[in-house]
Amino acid sequence: MIHLITERQPLPLPIDRDRIMAAIDVGTNSIHMVVVRIQPRLPAFTIIAREKETVRLGDRDKTTGMLTAAAIDRAAAALKRCQSIAQSLKAEEIVAVATSAVREAPNGRNFLQQIEADLGLVIHLISGQEEARRIYLGVLSGMEFSFQPHIVIDIGGGSTELILGDGHEPRTLSSTKVGAVRLTRELISTDPISSSEFNYLQAYARGMLERSIDELKSYLHVGEQPRLVGTSGTIEALAALHARDRLGIVPTPLHGYELPLHDLQEMLNRLRRLSLSERAALPEMSERRAEIILAGAVILQEAMLLLGMESVVICERSLREGVIVDWMLTHGLIEDRLRFQGSVRERSVMRAAEKYQVNLDYSQRVAAFALALFDQTRGKLHNWGEEERELLWAAAMLHNCGHFVNHSAHHKHSYYLIRNSDLLGYTEAEIETIANLARYHRKSNPKKKHDNYRNISSKKHRRIVDQLHTMLRLAAALDRRQIGAVEQIQCEFIPDQATLFLRVRSSHPQDDCALELWSLNLKKDGFESEFNLKLIPVLECSVAAIASNTAD
Repeated sequence: MIHLITERQPLPLPIDRDRIMAAIDVGTNSIHMVVVRIQPRLPAFTIIAREKETVRLGDRDKTTGMLTAAAIDRAAAALKRCQSIAQSLKAEEIVAVATSAVREAPNGRNFLQQIEADLGLVIHLISGQEEARRIYLGVLSGMEFSFQPHIVIDIGGGSTELILGDGHEPRTLSSTKVGAVRLTRELISTDPISSSEFNYLQAYARGMLERSIDELKSYLHVGEQPRLVGTSGTIEALAALHARDRLGIVPTPLHGYELPLHDLQEMLNRLRRLSLSERAALPEMSERRAEIILAGAVILQEAMLLLGMESVVICERSLREGVIVDWMLTHGLIEDRLRFQGSVRERSVMRAAEKYQVNLDYSQRVAAFALALFDQTRGKLHNWGEEERELLWAAAMLHNCGHFVNHSAHHKHSYYLIRNSDLLGYTEAEIETIANLARYHRKSNPKKKHDNYRNISSKKHRRIVDQLHTMLRLAAALDRRQIGAVEQIQCEFIPDQATLFLRVRSSHPQDDCALELWSLNLKKDGFESEFNLKLIPVLECSVAAIASNTAD
């Protein structure tokens, strides 16, 4: 029998030496990098360098929403500098992620492709929910929750993330399109801000946050009193202002510093009366931060009022540290309380399958066949690894989810459902790849004229779709009647003849699997063309069939 492994298999790394790696967060306001030394034996990591550059990718063209040429140039220069620093510190890997501004800009993917072409640096676009998940990981790496509920708020340039968790799996993850740069650009035109603009700014922030916060509060258990944890440059800047006013100095680090709501409201009333130049003259305040601090303070105030929180505690770890933790989890370097996160991809796919009422028995058989084809041809027809195998599994599990919308053209519906499912643990490029693999499990092969195929941002991921969708087609054919007619498959590759024999074993002695063999012959053309060989399906008798015939 074919056994499907549904748990994510980490890519284990040796733990006999320390490793140095870098994580880059390409945000709406700034580009941040941390370089860390990972000690696998503990497991833990120590930050050995930080880099930050305010590039304002969020200052997009107001008419088109495009990233401007000036912002792209600033970002490219900052990324080149980060790359150089990481390399000088002998980082063996740089993991970079992009968030709100790049997600929303029509030319965001072009920007990522340009950076990859110019610097050889791959930047992964992540969804708002995935950003929230990694923020949670970053906070957990630097703060003990003691299994008590905590609400994490991260105010970025383009979005605000809210997470509820107690050290285990997060109860809620949300990302709302209110950020300090976004609201400054869209809602503030007076200097100092007029009363009418200030009142509208507060009402707008409150209205945008209300739905996410109501949902979050619904996951609090009766009697729970969560603690509010704040991350990001905006909240740290407000805490630094408060500390300077109250203590005369800014603690180093700010980690653990508490900012009361009452004091935040007093600071906000002062800030709203200051001009930009006056705000920039404040201690601990750069000109760039002064531009957006007012909107950021309003977002924090409204969130705290809606949540009923009297204070917020600062955590200096956030998304970029979460990227490090996620990398460690992916490579099997963490076995402690965060281990549950290692299977987040599988559980996310299974939740989507349940949501769209997928026939799990059927999908698991198709996934098993797809992985068997992948495994038995690896090193012979292809050299894809565990990460690509995982994408094929996810696509196989969800390839039929389009039936939730309509049977007609369900493969196209599958694409859109997967593409918009916010699968956790995956980058945008990986989600696009999964969706395209599902899209091409039937009907036409990938074509450049298809919008969904053109949406794949890298040549590598297009190549994955080109090759692996053919395996998914064959896998679906192997369970054509959706009754588990095929028990097992075995691939036999004859290189000299450029031929692959696909030996099919029936589950039942009297079943000739005629429909499955017909379907295989119908769908094998793409596989043959892609791998430049001849595929010959062969029906073989099962042990049960042999025993039955012998008895007769």
